[in-house]
Amino acid sequence: MSDDSEYLLLKWGTLKGWSLKSEAARAAGRAYLDAGEQRLSAMSQRDTDEQKAALCALIDAIHGPIQNDWSGEIMTKDEAKTYVLEYGRKS
Repeated sequence: MSDDSEYLLLKWGTLKGWSLKSEAARAAGRAYLDAGEQRLSAMSQRDTDEQKAALCALIDAIHGPIQNDWSGEIMTKDEAKTYVLEYGRKS
């Protein structure tokens, strides 16, 4: 990825890494960080409903790839939001 590209990296149903360049993406990223407590590790992060909603807004705001860190798969915005909202739910 070039230095000017935006991206999100998701793992454990939450945000693991990012590059936010546009003002819209930066504002959405700030809203996610302001929505609740942040853990040092994605593995221990347990997003609240408010954080999940803010992360979905960030997904909508990003202009670049959204990648699943487990599989390396590039996800669509809808796939990423489903991953965030349904991660850890029992079937």
